[in-house]
Amino acid sequence: MAGSSPCASCKLLRRRCAKDCIFAPYFPSDDPHKFAIVHKIFGASNVSKMLQEIPVHQRADAVGSLVYEANARMRDPVYGSVGAISYLQNQVSQLQMELAVAQAEILCIQMQQEPNLPIQLDQDEKSLLLASCNNFTSIPQYFNFASPSNVIQDPLKRESLWT
Repeated sequence: MAGSSPCASCKLLRRRCAKDCIFAPYFPSDDPHKFAIVHKIFGASNVSKMLQEIPVHQRADAVGSLVYEANARMRDPVYGSVGAISYLQNQVSQLQMELAVAQAEILCIQMQQEPNLPIQLDQDEKSLLLASCNNFTSIPQYFNFASPSNVIQDPLKRESLWT
């Protein structure tokens, strides 16, 4: 217990905070929301058991993870943090595709401006690439790129996990 003030856990559970309270180092009294959300999702007893099984030097990281996952579960009760990770992986894939298309467009422009550019392609491949460059303006529509009006949104339209 820090000073005479009970930790956030003991305050919420309305009990006396002992000197050896397992929650006190990780749930200070000045941040009661942190414990409240973890307690709501995981339960004080389960969190206590988890912390007792973890080496002391790893407990702060474990509490950080529990708080993060509890916040994620409040926003998305089914998928939790996995939903956020999946959403971000989809964004990365979308951006990689856009980058590949942009690089291909650059190559087409370079080949049109300098037909003798030293690119490691045989003549047939260069001819095919140059021909497809003439029709390149229609390619991005097939990838359904996000514009400001159709940016991928969280399906539940909930706020960011990082706010």
